[in-house]
This record gives sequence, C-alpha cells and structure tokens, in this order.
Amino acid sequence: MIDHLGGAALAVESRITAQDTPLEDDPLQAHFQNGVAPDEIEQVYHLKRAQPMLSAFTALFHGTQDGVLVRLLVLRELASDTGSSAFSRADINNKLAYLIPESLETVLNRLRGHGLLAWDAPAAVYRITPLARNVLSALDTLIALAKPEEDDAEMGFLLSQVAGAQAVGGVTVEQLRHLLGRLVELTEEFRDAIASGSEFRLRTSQAKWHMACDWVEKGSVILRAITMDPSADSATHKAAQAIGRAQSALLNMQGMFSRALNQIERQRVHLGQSGLSTTDVKRWLLAHEDLASLAEGAIDRPVVPLFGTPAEMIDVAETELLLERVTSTGPKGLPAGTDAPLTINDNPAMQAELNDWINKLADFANLGNFPEFSESGPKKVALHESLLPASFAVASYRASLLPLLGDAAEASLQGATAELARLPVKFEPTDAMIQLDDPEVAAMSIATLSLNLDLDSPESATSDE
Repeated sequence: MIDHLGGAALAVESRITAQDTPLEDDPLQAHFQNGVAPDEIEQVYHLKRAQPMLSAFTALFHGTQDGVLVRLLVLRELASDTGSSAFSRADINNKLAYLIPESLETVLNRLRGHGLLAWDAPAAVYRITPLARNVLSALDTLIALAKPEEDDAEMGFLLSQVAGAQAVGGVTVEQLRHLLGRLVELTEEFRDAIASGSEFRLRTSQAKWHMACDWVEKGSVILRAITMDPSADSATHKAAQAIGRAQSALLNMQGMFSRALNQIERQRVHLGQSGLSTTDVKRWLLAHEDLASLAEGAIDRPVVPLFGTPAEMIDVAETELLLERVTSTGPKGLPAGTDAPLTINDNPAMQAELNDWINKLADFANLGNFPEFSESGPKKVALHESLLPASFAVASYRASLLPLLGDAAEASLQGATAELARLPVKFEPTDAMIQLDDPEVAAMSIATLSLNLDLDSPESATSDE
C-alpha cells in the first residue's frame, strides 16, 4: 500500500514537472509576468488562431524596406495576371525579367515557404494561394484609400471594412470598436484645435472636419442597417449605438468652429490703415520656403565677428581697475514728473454704436416705448426700416450683429453681445433682395424683426416683479 501511494505521488510529480517545463521553455512566456499563462488571455488565443495569416504578413514585411517592395512587386505582378492560374518558372522569368535571377529566386523561395505561393510538383508550376489573394486585397484597399493629402483616410478604410463585413453578414464588434476609436480621436483632435486659439490650426482642422463629415454621412446608412439587423448580438448593437453618439458629437462641432473663428475675427489686429492684418503677414511668410532669402540685400555690409584673446581681456581689465573715475557733482534726485501728452483716438466708437443698437432693439422689444406699435398692432418690422437711415458702414455693422439674436451659446456669456443675444427679438432672413431708395445702401436682403413671444423682454420681466 505504501509503495503504491509512493508510486502515484511520483507519477503526479512527474506530470506536474512535464507540464511546467514547456511553459518555461515557451519563448512567448518570457514576455509575460510570472504566474500568467499567455493562453489565458483572450487576445492571445485569437492571434494564435490567425497564425497563418500573421506568418504571411511576416514573410512580406520582415526585413529592409527594399526587400519588402521587391516581395510585394513579385506577388502583385503574378496575382494581376488573370489569364492563367498557374505559372511555370519560364513564365515567371519572362514576366519579371527586370529583376536579377538571384533576387527573384530568393523572393520565390520566401513566398513559397510561407504559403503565399504553392508549388505543384507534378505540373512543375507555381500557383497563387487564396491566402495571398486575401492579403493583397486588404493591402490594395488600404493603399487606395491612404491618400497623402488626407489625414483621415484611415477612417475611410475602417468604414469600408465595416461596410464589406455588413454586406456579407459578418461584421464584428472589433471592427466597430476600431471605427469608434477613430471617431473619438478625431473629436479630441478638433477640440484641442479649438482650445488652442490658433487661426491656422482652426482652419486646417475645420477642413479636416468637413472631410470626416462626408465619411460620417456614408457611415450612418451602414449603422442603421446594423441596428435594425435582428440577428446582431447585443455587443454589436451597443457598439453601433456608441458610434452613432460619437458621430453626433462630431457633427455638433460646427458651431464651436464658427464661434472660435468669429472670436478670432473680432480680436484681429490690423496694421494701420493698410487693410492688412497679422494673419495676412503670417500667411505671406508661410508662403516662402526660405525666410532667410528675404534678408538678401537688406544688410549693406556683412557682420564681422570680433574675437578677444586672453591678453587683450587682461589689458582691458587692468585699465578698468586702475582708472580713476570722476565723481559726478550733478543733481542726485529723481527728475520731476511731467504729464503724459494728450492723444485723440481716431478709431470709430464701435462700442457706442453697439450700445445704441441694443437700445433701439430693446425699445422694439418693449412695445410700450414704440409709438407705432400697440398690443393689437403688428409685431413685425422690415429689416431695412430698422437699419436705415444710416451710413453704409453703420448699417453693415448693425446687420452683422443680427445673427446673434437668440444665440443660446452667446447669451450664456458676459458683455454687450451677450446682452444683445438675450433680447426677445427674432431675426428672420430670406434669400431675396429688395432695391432701396437710399443714398448709402442700394439694396438689402429681405428680412424681418419680430418679437419672440416665447421670451420675456427685460422691461416686462421687471414690471412683473
């Protein structure tokens, strides 16, 4: 009995040792913490299942960039010939005669050893494997969409993968998560550009935002098909809904771009009366590839460097130490203060004009202060009747402020424009024009100002209290 138990214990110990030994010898285990088996991680399991596909990519992309180009060239040349499904060595030599035989032989052996080319020994011909065609198809799609001038081309590739998988009924949660991650990255990138306050970065991001919106519009059709598919599981539905929310957040950034650019426009610095701004100067400088060339001819004589040797520095130091300085006998007090010269500001009083325009609109909002309006009278007025008579500059300035009426984002801020946005007045423009008999303004868009009955004017709110 004792011998039997002892033998069983030795057998169990030997089995445990046999199980532990492969884990210690596994090269993949060296990358993981002690006590963690790679096979226990879900992603490792999926990657090991795709080992043939990964080996194909390793065969193509391992090594120098020149070697990668030659391998892809050989494989694409052979796959593009649809006239025959098999290639003899003589056919390959004729088709790729521009390659030296040694390099061609090396590439063929590598592709054959990793399952991208199949060797048919009885017929003595090479054949393109299905794995090679799948790899080339994925690469061709990525290369076609990866245009150098479009930074968001990878979003188009991800969307094409989702669309293709949806068409054959095999869309996965991982594909949707890749698309969702790209949308989140773009949203954060646009928010950083808006927060930077840089006009050039804002305009670049706005152009990129327009391209992203084109992909969003195409992706909305695919997402609706996924969410309405009864065979999709709950994880797929949740990922599609998360993509829909990310797309909505991306589309809502148009107002943020407009407000940021308008704020920059209001703060733009103009250079005297030239009509140029600092933005124009920066754009002109960016158009020059070599800024140093602008200084050619600006310096009359070259700069001559002067070098001081230790002996010269000692002489200067001795002179400074032994020099008898004359004590100044002049006044030692502070100079008397003088009044600063008066200056006249020639700039137009835009703040006073803005306050005057706000007061006029406030009178319109309060019908009691407007003689020609009453409770039973009309509650609309034509735009040209309210803007005129005025000079062209004043009328244009007033018209530029009208889109702020009812703007919730502007009304939440502080300042005169925020006070204008909180007025209970509605601006209703149209695309038509009306000819005017005015010495300053020849024509103006047909529009009306009306009371926004959903809001209370500041005066009525005060009287109710």
